[in-house]
Amino acid sequence: MLTKKQLDLLDFIDRRLQRDGVPPSFDEMKEALDLRSKSGIHRLITALEERGFIRRLPHRARALEIVKMPDALAERNGRRPGFTPRVITGDRPSAPPPRGAIPVEAGAIELPLMGRIAAGVPIAAISEVMRQVAVPQAMISQGEHYALEVKGDSMKDAGINDGDIVVLRETTTADNGDIVVALIDGQEATLKRFRRQSGMIALEAANPAYETRLLSDDRVRVQGRLVGLIRSY
Repeated sequence: MLTKKQLDLLDFIDRRLQRDGVPPSFDEMKEALDLRSKSGIHRLITALEERGFIRRLPHRARALEIVKMPDALAERNGRRPGFTPRVITGDRPSAPPPRGAIPVEAGAIELPLMGRIAAGVPIAAISEVMRQVAVPQAMISQGEHYALEVKGDSMKDAGINDGDIVVLRETTTADNGDIVVALIDGQEATLKRFRRQSGMIALEAANPAYETRLLSDDRVRVQGRLVGLIRSY
């Protein structure tokens, strides 16, 4: 049996994984569960791991995957009871998958890889297709999608590392907390968490080494929202 806080945390992690494709940060978990410190989150995560509901992924900052869900919670979130996640690995055939990885059996579709996106200092705006990249069909919803290669470490605490491929749905709008591709002054593109703050747009990093950028609304144009992530091992 899980406690209410353990269930609440498992539910929050699952919903964020479904929405963003990456797990929430410890700060986001603390805020969502209204806890005073991260130590409470550490205890809840340890309890969930000991009971076999989640797994911490090695060599990745605060990276989690859900191993199974309680039946009632799985059905409420649109999961199969006893759901087991599928780990998406990259296209390096010589590299063994991480322990416990389950091959993706779903069909794949090709998306345009539109160059690199900065997870750090903004880089030149996206302008042309570099190549095509295969993406699991289950990752794609309605609308147009494209992929970008991440350059930098400013989003590492959101589980997004240098060299990862992020999958984005084209959109010009975003909700607070969404991870987006933001075009700044029509020239620079960056991957950051989006928030409206005191009449300005805040572009937040997920790495304390980077400061939040506050920009006027007319300087920022959303070009896509994160829906998935692919990593090569």
